[in-house]
Amino acid sequence: MSLFRHTDLDQVLSKQSQILPRSPVVDNMWRLWVLALLLLVEVTRTSSRGDVNSGVTGDDLSLWIDTQQVKMFSGISMKIYAIVDGRVSPYILDPNFERHLPIIPSEVSYVNFTWKSGGKKYYYNFDRLQSFDESILEAPVISIDTMGRVPRRPKVFSVFLPCSGNSSGIAPFGIGLLIKSRKGKPLPGTPLRLRLRKECAQRGPDPECDRKCANGGWCNQERICQCPEGYMGQHCRTALCYPQCMNGGSCTSPGICSCLPGFQGRHCEGGICAEKCLNGGKCIQKDTCDCPKGYYGLRCEFSKCIIPCLNGGRCRGANKCRCPSAFGGDHCEIMRTTRVNGGSGIPSRRQHSHSLSSAAEASNSEVGGDGRGKGRCPRHCGAHGTCQPERGICICEPGWFGKMCRRRGAFHNFPNFFPP
Repeated sequence: MSLFRHTDLDQVLSKQSQILPRSPVVDNMWRLWVLALLLLVEVTRTSSRGDVNSGVTGDDLSLWIDTQQVKMFSGISMKIYAIVDGRVSPYILDPNFERHLPIIPSEVSYVNFTWKSGGKKYYYNFDRLQSFDESILEAPVISIDTMGRVPRRPKVFSVFLPCSGNSSGIAPFGIGLLIKSRKGKPLPGTPLRLRLRKECAQRGPDPECDRKCANGGWCNQERICQCPEGYMGQHCRTALCYPQCMNGGSCTSPGICSCLPGFQGRHCEGGICAEKCLNGGKCIQKDTCDCPKGYYGLRCEFSKCIIPCLNGGRCRGANKCRCPSAFGGDHCEIMRTTRVNGGSGIPSRRQHSHSLSSAAEASNSEVGGDGRGKGRCPRHCGAHGTCQPERGICICEPGWFGKMCRRRGAFHNFPNFFPP
């Protein structure tokens, strides 16, 4: 592990002084914070598989404090990882870790974390969010649900540390986090059990309290603003949004976010795409589509299935189709038959022979309505279809397909994969 000189620390503190007011007490507190951060980063760099400053390169679970948040703490740009590529960082598992951490200063009221699951599925449970002295510090609050699935792509969540404002002092608090794989197996090293300390300062009386309390706040007997639910701050001017506003959005009133151009949604979680995302894709940020499995491209317009999935089938991977219940085959080209008078229910040779001679002929029939066969077709089968009342579906003429046989085939050159 590298050794850090006092001059290195002084350079960092000189940057910090531009962020917070300078005082001997604050300097000493931040000196401890900066030293701890530098040591943690160095341990992570030498112990994990990736370089902390280069970002996570693997496609597995990672959890970190982002560069902007660390810069707010220390004045320097770096990331600090708690989990890297599915492995809890060694310093988190050190039994002496909590003793070495400094007290979180009163100026810091929240910590932002970023996490992502990559190509694997993980589920989380914040099973402990507890203050051990609620006269000083209220219970920590997170900006996401306490239980759920870790997002596949990097997303930010916050841990808020609300001081009660009733008294000054240092309050211990605990955070517990359990992470499990899709099979229910706990991630090695979890549940994490962190016990930290937060400094809080009592808010002093304000002679102009009656005039300054905003947003429905009122002045109590101690001449301190008491804020209604949804607001915080000395004069109740800071609105709270849970989950927090995403993608740079700002909380303008409780639960209401003002989004930056290119984003939309209650929490600014969705993007605005000039062109619609196709094949079930979701617009996640400006002109960026998140494609479902089996599709790719700027608008999810390309399929990984070289031969298209027919009859309402969906591409679920390289040449893998998920078919509706009424169809089967590698490309959903075969119409399943119901058992009639003891029949086998196996598709006939004739049905095979029309399977892939063209996309239209391969889609000679498609389920109408809910496909349950209620004795009549729920809608008219059009000029190119015939109702099959036993099953409640439309049987289409060659060259036509769709629920009501109103769509022409777009491909005509597929070979006949089945002998007549």
